[in-house]
Amino acid sequence: MGLAWQASDLRGVIALVPTPTREGAEHWRTEDVVDLDETERMIRAILQDGATGVATNGTLGEMATLLREEWERFVAVVWETVRAIDPDRPLFIGATTLGTRETISRLRYLRKLGVRGTLLGRPFWSQLAPEAIIAFYRDIAEGFPEIAVLLYDNPEAFKGPIPTPVYAALADSSTVIGVKYVSLTPKYRADMDAVRGKIRLLPLESDWFWAWTLYPDEALGCWSSSMLCGPEPVRYLAEALERGDIEAARWITHRIEWTYEPFLARQNFQEFSRYNIPLEKIRFNAAGYVKAGPPLPPYHVVPENYRRGALEHAARWRQLVSEVQARRAMLA
Repeated sequence: MGLAWQASDLRGVIALVPTPTREGAEHWRTEDVVDLDETERMIRAILQDGATGVATNGTLGEMATLLREEWERFVAVVWETVRAIDPDRPLFIGATTLGTRETISRLRYLRKLGVRGTLLGRPFWSQLAPEAIIAFYRDIAEGFPEIAVLLYDNPEAFKGPIPTPVYAALADSSTVIGVKYVSLTPKYRADMDAVRGKIRLLPLESDWFWAWTLYPDEALGCWSSSMLCGPEPVRYLAEALERGDIEAARWITHRIEWTYEPFLARQNFQEFSRYNIPLEKIRFNAAGYVKAGPPLPPYHVVPENYRRGALEHAARWRQLVSEVQARRAMLA
Protein backbone atom coordinates (compact mmCIF):
# COMPACT_ATOMS: atom_id res chain seq x y z
CA MET A 1 0.00 0.00 0.00
CA GLY A 2 1.44 3.38 -0.99
CA LEU A 3 1.06 6.77 0.65
CA ALA A 4 -2.42 8.26 0.64
CA TRP A 5 -1.05 11.66 -0.35
CA GLN A 6 1.99 13.19 -1.99
CA ALA A 7 3.50 16.66 -1.76
CA SER A 8 1.33 17.76 -4.67
CA ASP A 9 -1.79 17.08 -2.58
CA LEU A 10 -0.85 19.73 -0.01
CA ARG A 11 -2.66 22.75 -1.42
CA GLY A 12 -4.65 25.51 0.20
CA VAL A 13 -4.74 25.81 3.98
CA ILE A 14 -3.79 23.10 6.47
CA ALA A 15 -5.46 24.17 9.71
CA LEU A 16 -3.49 23.57 12.93
CA VAL A 17 -6.20 22.96 15.50
CA PRO A 18 -6.14 23.04 19.31
CA THR A 19 -7.34 20.25 21.55
CA PRO A 20 -10.51 21.63 23.20
CA THR A 21 -10.51 21.12 26.95
CA ARG A 22 -13.15 21.23 29.65
CA GLU A 23 -13.61 23.88 32.34
CA GLY A 24 -11.09 23.37 35.12
CA ALA A 25 -8.60 21.49 32.96
CA GLU A 26 -5.80 23.82 34.04
CA HIS A 27 -5.82 22.14 37.48
CA TRP A 28 -3.74 18.98 37.86
CA ARG A 29 -6.54 17.18 39.73
CA THR A 30 -8.91 17.38 36.76
CA GLU A 31 -9.36 14.14 34.84
CA ASP A 32 -10.80 13.36 31.41
CA VAL A 33 -10.03 16.88 30.24
CA VAL A 34 -10.85 16.75 26.50
CA ASP A 35 -14.12 18.28 25.30
CA LEU A 36 -15.05 15.72 22.66
CA ASP A 37 -18.30 17.44 21.64
CA GLU A 38 -16.46 20.67 20.90
CA THR A 39 -13.77 18.67 19.11
CA GLU A 40 -16.32 17.29 16.65
CA ARG A 41 -17.97 20.70 16.18
CA MET A 42 -14.59 22.37 15.61
CA ILE A 43 -13.46 19.87 12.97
CA ARG A 44 -16.77 20.07 11.10
CA ALA A 45 -16.69 23.87 11.16
CA ILE A 46 -13.13 24.32 9.96
CA LEU A 47 -13.54 21.85 7.10
CA GLN A 48 -16.80 23.44 6.01
CA ASP A 49 -15.24 26.91 6.26
CA GLY A 50 -12.34 26.41 3.91
CA ALA A 51 -9.56 24.29 5.40
CA THR A 52 -8.23 21.86 2.80
CA GLY A 53 -6.63 19.72 5.51
CA VAL A 54 -6.21 19.42 9.26
CA ALA A 55 -3.25 18.80 11.54
CA THR A 56 -3.58 18.07 15.26
CA ASN A 57 -1.49 17.65 18.39
CA GLY A 58 1.41 19.93 17.79
CA THR A 59 2.45 22.28 20.58
CA LEU A 60 -0.80 24.24 20.78
CA GLY A 61 -2.62 20.92 20.37
CA GLU A 62 -1.43 19.81 23.82
CA MET A 63 0.64 16.87 22.56
CA ALA A 64 2.98 17.21 25.54
CA THR A 65 0.27 17.37 28.19
CA LEU A 66 -2.47 14.88 27.27
CA LEU A 67 -2.60 11.50 28.92
CA ARG A 68 -2.32 8.63 26.44
CA GLU A 69 -5.98 7.66 26.88
CA GLU A 70 -7.09 11.29 26.42
CA TRP A 71 -5.07 11.55 23.24
CA GLU A 72 -6.59 8.33 21.93
CA ARG A 73 -10.16 9.51 22.55
CA PHE A 74 -9.45 12.90 20.97
CA VAL A 75 -7.85 11.57 17.80
CA ALA A 76 -10.57 8.95 17.38
CA VAL A 77 -13.21 11.71 17.31
CA VAL A 78 -11.12 13.79 14.91
CA TRP A 79 -10.64 10.81 12.58
CA GLU A 80 -14.29 9.77 12.62
CA THR A 81 -15.41 13.36 11.97
CA VAL A 82 -13.04 13.91 9.05
CA ARG A 83 -13.90 10.50 7.61
CA ALA A 84 -17.62 11.29 7.76
CA ILE A 85 -17.11 14.55 5.85
CA ASP A 86 -14.43 13.52 3.36
CA PRO A 87 -12.17 10.50 3.98
CA ASP A 88 -9.72 11.75 1.36
CA ARG A 89 -9.17 15.11 3.04
CA PRO A 90 -5.55 15.28 4.26
CA LEU A 91 -5.41 14.68 8.02
CA PHE A 92 -2.19 14.66 10.02
CA ILE A 93 -2.51 13.58 13.63
CA GLY A 94 0.38 14.40 15.94
CA ALA A 95 2.43 11.56 17.40
CA THR A 96 5.55 13.38 18.58
CA THR A 97 7.10 11.93 21.75
CA LEU A 98 10.47 11.85 23.47
CA GLY A 99 11.53 8.56 21.89
CA THR A 100 11.13 6.40 18.82
CA ARG A 101 9.45 3.51 20.64
CA GLU A 102 6.60 5.57 22.09
CA THR A 103 6.08 7.31 18.75
CA ILE A 104 5.88 3.88 17.10
CA SER A 105 3.30 2.82 19.68
CA ARG A 106 1.14 5.84 18.90
CA LEU A 107 1.48 5.36 15.17
CA ARG A 108 0.31 1.77 15.59
CA TYR A 109 -2.83 3.12 17.23
CA LEU A 110 -3.35 5.57 14.37
CA ARG A 111 -2.87 2.82 11.81
CA LYS A 112 -5.41 0.66 13.63
CA LEU A 113 -7.94 3.50 13.34
CA GLY A 114 -7.18 3.93 9.65
CA VAL A 115 -5.43 7.30 9.91
CA ARG A 116 -3.11 7.88 6.95
CA GLY A 117 -1.11 10.94 7.99
CA THR A 118 0.84 12.17 11.00
CA LEU A 119 2.23 15.53 12.13
CA LEU A 120 5.59 14.41 13.45
CA GLY A 121 8.47 16.19 15.10
CA ARG A 122 11.64 14.45 16.18
CA PRO A 123 12.44 13.35 19.75
CA PHE A 124 13.88 16.32 21.63
CA TRP A 125 14.90 15.50 25.21
CA SER A 126 18.42 15.62 23.78
CA GLN A 127 19.04 17.51 20.58
CA LEU A 128 19.29 15.06 17.70
CA ALA A 129 22.33 15.22 15.47
CA PRO A 130 21.65 15.45 11.72
CA GLU A 131 22.37 11.77 11.13
CA ALA A 132 20.03 10.85 14.00
CA ILE A 133 17.22 12.95 12.51
CA ILE A 134 17.60 11.10 9.22
CA ALA A 135 17.67 7.74 11.00
CA PHE A 136 14.53 8.60 12.98
CA TYR A 137 12.42 9.47 9.95
CA ARG A 138 13.79 6.48 8.04
CA ASP A 139 12.71 4.24 10.93
CA ILE A 140 9.22 5.73 10.74
CA ALA A 141 9.13 5.13 6.98
CA GLU A 142 10.24 1.52 7.46
CA GLY A 143 7.61 0.82 10.10
CA PHE A 144 4.76 2.77 8.51
CA PRO A 145 5.34 3.04 4.76
CA GLU A 146 1.66 3.85 4.21
CA ILE A 147 1.49 6.85 6.61
CA ALA A 148 2.38 10.25 5.14
CA VAL A 149 4.41 12.51 7.40
CA LEU A 150 3.92 16.24 7.78
CA LEU A 151 7.23 17.13 9.41
CA TYR A 152 7.01 19.51 12.35
CA ASP A 153 10.09 21.77 12.12
CA ASN A 154 10.13 24.21 15.05
CA PRO A 155 13.65 25.34 16.01
CA GLU A 156 12.65 26.27 19.56
CA ALA A 157 10.70 23.12 20.35
CA PHE A 158 13.25 20.77 18.81
CA LYS A 159 16.44 22.64 19.78
CA GLY A 160 17.40 23.73 16.32
CA PRO A 161 16.17 23.81 12.72
CA ILE A 162 16.29 20.90 10.31
CA PRO A 163 19.61 21.36 8.46
CA THR A 164 19.35 21.77 4.70
CA PRO A 165 21.33 18.55 3.96
CA VAL A 166 18.86 16.65 6.15
CA TYR A 167 15.99 17.97 4.05
CA ALA A 168 17.79 16.74 0.95
CA ALA A 169 18.19 13.28 2.47
CA LEU A 170 14.58 13.09 3.65
CA ALA A 171 13.35 14.02 0.18
CA ASP A 172 14.93 10.82 -1.12
CA SER A 173 14.47 8.34 1.71
CA SER A 174 11.44 9.01 3.89
CA THR A 175 7.67 9.29 3.87
CA VAL A 176 7.82 13.03 4.59
CA ILE A 177 5.60 14.85 2.09
CA GLY A 178 5.35 18.26 3.74
CA VAL A 179 6.73 20.51 6.44
CA LYS A 180 5.13 22.89 8.90
CA TYR A 181 7.74 25.53 8.16
CA VAL A 182 8.27 28.29 10.71
CA SER A 183 9.41 31.41 8.84
CA LEU A 184 10.83 32.72 5.58
CA THR A 185 14.48 33.16 6.48
CA PRO A 186 17.26 33.04 3.84
CA LYS A 187 17.43 29.32 4.60
CA TYR A 188 14.02 28.87 2.95
CA ARG A 189 15.47 29.13 -0.56
CA ALA A 190 18.18 26.59 0.23
CA ASP A 191 15.64 24.18 1.68
CA MET A 192 13.34 24.58 -1.32
CA ASP A 193 16.24 23.74 -3.60
CA ALA A 194 17.18 20.76 -1.41
CA VAL A 195 13.76 19.06 -1.50
CA ARG A 196 13.38 19.50 -5.27
CA GLY A 197 9.60 19.53 -5.17
CA LYS A 198 9.40 16.18 -3.36
CA ILE A 199 8.41 17.80 -0.05
CA ARG A 200 6.01 20.74 0.25
CA LEU A 201 7.40 23.42 2.56
CA LEU A 202 4.27 25.01 4.02
CA PRO A 203 4.78 28.58 5.29
CA LEU A 204 2.63 30.31 7.87
CA GLU A 205 -0.33 32.06 6.26
CA SER A 206 1.22 35.51 6.85
CA ASP A 207 4.28 34.38 4.84
CA TRP A 208 2.35 32.58 2.13
CA PHE A 209 2.01 35.47 -0.31
CA TRP A 210 5.74 36.24 -0.11
CA ALA A 211 6.61 32.57 -0.61
CA TRP A 212 4.22 32.44 -3.58
CA THR A 213 5.93 35.42 -5.20
CA LEU A 214 9.22 33.48 -5.02
CA TYR A 215 7.83 30.07 -6.02
CA PRO A 216 4.42 30.50 -7.70
CA ASP A 217 4.40 26.91 -8.95
CA GLU A 218 5.45 25.32 -5.68
CA ALA A 219 4.18 27.51 -2.79
CA LEU A 220 0.62 26.31 -3.26
CA GLY A 221 -0.30 25.78 0.37
CA CYS A 222 0.23 27.08 3.89
CA TRP A 223 -0.47 26.16 7.48
CA SER A 224 -2.53 28.31 9.81
CA SER A 225 -3.54 28.23 13.44
CA SER A 226 -5.07 31.71 13.14
CA MET A 227 -7.77 30.16 10.98
CA LEU A 228 -9.16 28.93 14.31
CA CYS A 229 -9.73 32.57 15.28
CA GLY A 230 -12.09 32.87 12.33
CA PRO A 231 -11.47 31.44 8.86
CA GLU A 232 -12.47 34.35 6.63
CA PRO A 233 -9.10 36.15 6.28
CA VAL A 234 -7.12 33.01 5.50
CA ARG A 235 -9.78 31.71 3.12
CA TYR A 236 -9.75 35.09 1.36
CA LEU A 237 -5.98 34.82 0.95
CA ALA A 238 -6.21 31.28 -0.43
CA GLU A 239 -8.83 32.30 -2.96
CA ALA A 240 -6.82 35.37 -4.03
CA LEU A 241 -3.69 33.31 -4.64
CA GLU A 242 -5.63 30.62 -6.48
CA ARG A 243 -6.91 33.16 -9.00
CA GLY A 244 -3.60 35.06 -9.10
CA ASP A 245 -5.08 38.27 -7.65
CA ILE A 246 -1.90 39.96 -6.41
CA GLU A 247 -3.60 43.12 -5.19
CA ALA A 248 -6.07 41.20 -3.01
CA ALA A 249 -3.40 38.82 -1.73
CA ARG A 250 -1.10 41.69 -0.79
CA TRP A 251 -3.92 43.58 0.94
CA ILE A 252 -5.02 40.65 3.11
CA THR A 253 -1.42 39.72 3.92
CA HIS A 254 -0.70 43.22 5.23
CA ARG A 255 -3.90 43.14 7.28
CA ILE A 256 -3.02 39.73 8.74
CA GLU A 257 0.41 41.08 9.67
CA TRP A 258 -1.33 44.01 11.39
CA THR A 259 -3.30 41.62 13.60
CA TYR A 260 -0.08 39.95 14.73
CA GLU A 261 1.64 43.17 15.88
CA PRO A 262 0.63 42.89 19.58
CA PHE A 263 1.08 39.10 19.70
CA LEU A 264 4.25 37.83 21.37
CA ALA A 265 4.89 35.30 18.60
CA ARG A 266 5.70 38.15 16.23
CA GLN A 267 7.66 40.22 18.76
CA ASN A 268 9.94 37.56 20.25
CA PHE A 269 9.49 33.99 19.01
CA GLN A 270 11.96 32.53 21.50
CA GLU A 271 10.07 34.08 24.42
CA PHE A 272 6.73 33.12 22.83
CA SER A 273 7.82 29.49 22.78
CA ARG A 274 7.80 29.51 26.60
CA TYR A 275 4.11 30.45 26.60
CA ASN A 276 2.89 29.08 23.28
CA ILE A 277 0.05 26.92 24.58
CA PRO A 278 -1.70 29.41 26.91
CA LEU A 279 -1.31 32.33 24.51
CA GLU A 280 -2.77 30.35 21.63
CA LYS A 281 -5.73 29.25 23.73
CA ILE A 282 -6.28 32.76 25.03
CA ARG A 283 -6.60 34.14 21.52
CA PHE A 284 -8.78 31.27 20.29
CA ASN A 285 -11.19 31.64 23.20
CA ALA A 286 -11.33 35.42 22.83
CA ALA A 287 -11.93 35.28 19.08
CA GLY A 288 -14.92 33.00 19.66
CA TYR A 289 -14.74 30.68 16.66
CA VAL A 290 -13.74 27.69 18.79
CA LYS A 291 -14.03 26.95 22.51
CA ALA A 292 -10.45 25.92 23.04
CA GLY A 293 -10.80 25.80 26.82
CA PRO A 294 -7.97 26.26 29.32
CA PRO A 295 -4.39 25.08 28.80
CA LEU A 296 -3.19 22.03 30.68
CA PRO A 297 -0.51 22.19 33.38
CA PRO A 298 2.30 23.06 33.61
CA TYR A 299 1.79 25.33 30.60
CA HIS A 300 -1.11 27.31 32.08
CA VAL A 301 0.92 30.15 33.61
CA VAL A 302 1.41 33.29 31.50
CA PRO A 303 2.42 36.90 32.34
CA GLU A 304 -0.44 39.39 32.23
CA ASN A 305 1.19 41.66 29.65
CA TYR A 306 1.53 38.73 27.26
CA ARG A 307 -2.11 37.83 27.90
CA ARG A 308 -3.18 41.36 26.99
CA GLY A 309 -1.24 41.14 23.74
CA ALA A 310 -3.01 37.91 22.82
CA LEU A 311 -6.40 39.48 23.58
CA GLU A 312 -5.57 42.52 21.43
CA HIS A 313 -4.51 40.22 18.60
CA ALA A 314 -7.85 38.37 18.86
CA ALA A 315 -9.74 41.66 18.78
CA ARG A 316 -7.83 42.75 15.67
CA TRP A 317 -8.52 39.39 14.02
CA ARG A 318 -12.26 39.79 14.68
CA GLN A 319 -12.06 43.24 13.10
CA LEU A 320 -10.30 41.77 10.08
CA VAL A 321 -13.03 39.15 9.73
CA SER A 322 -15.53 42.01 9.49
CA GLU A 323 -13.34 43.82 6.96
CA VAL A 324 -13.18 40.73 4.74
CA GLN A 325 -16.93 40.25 4.96
CA ALA A 326 -17.48 43.90 4.00
CA ARG A 327 -15.04 43.64 1.11
CA ARG A 328 -16.79 40.57 -0.22
CA ALA A 329 -20.17 42.29 0.03
CA MET A 330 -18.84 45.34 -1.83
CA LEU A 331 -17.50 43.21 -4.65
CA ALA A 332 -20.53 40.95 -4.88
